[in-house]
Amino acid sequence: MWPWINNSVKQFEHNFSRRTTFYWFVIILLGLMLRSDHLGVSSIIRELSLTFSAYPAMLHFFRSEGWRLEGLKYTWLKIITAASLPIKEAGYYILIGDGVKEPKEGRKMPGVKKLHQESGNASKGEYIQGHLFGGLGILAGNEAKTYCILLSMRLHDGIAALQKWWRGDNYNEESHVVKTIRDAAVFVRYLGNSILLLDRLYLTQPMLHALTETPGLSVVTKAKSNAIAYYPPGPYKGRGARPKKGPEVKMASLFSSAVFSTIHMNLYGKDNAVQYFCIDLLWGKGLYRPLRFVLTIVEGTQSILVSTNLTLEPEQIIRLYSRRFKIECAFRELKQVVAGFSYHFWSKSMPKLQKFKGNEINQTNLENVTAPHQRALICSTVKAIEGFVQISIIALGMLQLVGLQFGNEINQGGERYMRTISNGTPSERTVADYLRKNIYMLFRFFPDLALTSIIRVRQKRPFGVPDDRIA
Repeated sequence: MWPWINNSVKQFEHNFSRRTTFYWFVIILLGLMLRSDHLGVSSIIRELSLTFSAYPAMLHFFRSEGWRLEGLKYTWLKIITAASLPIKEAGYYILIGDGVKEPKEGRKMPGVKKLHQESGNASKGEYIQGHLFGGLGILAGNEAKTYCILLSMRLHDGIAALQKWWRGDNYNEESHVVKTIRDAAVFVRYLGNSILLLDRLYLTQPMLHALTETPGLSVVTKAKSNAIAYYPPGPYKGRGARPKKGPEVKMASLFSSAVFSTIHMNLYGKDNAVQYFCIDLLWGKGLYRPLRFVLTIVEGTQSILVSTNLTLEPEQIIRLYSRRFKIECAFRELKQVVAGFSYHFWSKSMPKLQKFKGNEINQTNLENVTAPHQRALICSTVKAIEGFVQISIIALGMLQLVGLQFGNEINQGGERYMRTISNGTPSERTVADYLRKNIYMLFRFFPDLALTSIIRVRQKRPFGVPDDRIA
């Protein structure tokens, strides 16, 4: 287990311009995997028994120019695919995308803005101040357990002014929906043909336009109950322009008029009788793109599923969309197990956030920041935020991969009592607890591993031995 973790982490080394920067990445990554409390960077120092001088060095790491986010994402994808764990459907890799809103009250934290929450949970406020992240993951696992292993997360809102600093004043801000397609396109270039699973929020015309620029990527999503589509145009007769569409169809009306077929499928961990009706129609006023609609009835609940890939069978579309919720599980574990959003990066150069001044531009006052060094400091803060979250999702993914490949070894260990073991693949929390209690094995039985030397050099010395400064 530890040699596999060591070899996987070493693959990131070429993404760092300095060896010391890579060493701090290793320490932070392992610390996020193991830490038992979620009280910032100091929890990593306590968990690994590091010297106190490690604290400023780790804070500097997140703003360092010695590494790039894009390189970490590509290497992380290669590690996942090398493990031969990604799941395919009809020869397509399965990507899952969604957004997550994290409350943040920092008045000098870039990217914070007023956000509306669509959740029906009464404990959540309708509006919050915080960050909107766009997350993207890949479906992977085995017969016993399936995970959405997160690939990337970046800020999708609140940084429009910073984008203009980077790309010029003519830059037009894209929506969260379009940015999700752009993020997926980066990984499709490496993976090849892929299917992206999205919630019904994403079925928009800008999404379909962005999809035409990404060959090899298809989308399976859900339509709203009031969706309207169109039949293909009939034979051309007479003069004038050829019609682009046929008669209008209110999709909800098909539930009472269409003839449904019935199949039995395993959805969400149990067998269900699924009634479905499949039809290809045109969608999007003025766009009229052919889409495959699958109307389903499961335990009395009606849904309208949509696929941009017309070659997928209805059963495949239903099964694919049922796996979309896996990314919600990944977000939950990211928050609860590794505390991937427990960052507190801010900048003195950032104008104080005015929470009650209307739109994003008036709230941030970033147009008043003109000094190049101040802009650079604010941009480095954004990099620190996105970098912390990206390393956190790698830490969570490492726990998932360890559980999938070494589940039997972990379950047979007596360090963690569990009254009931649900299956052969332990959860992320179980893996983290197992590694935390067996970290001594790394130092005792694997003294020649790079992980061992990197951590031991930066640990506290025994009493009476001088404590060297850390580079």
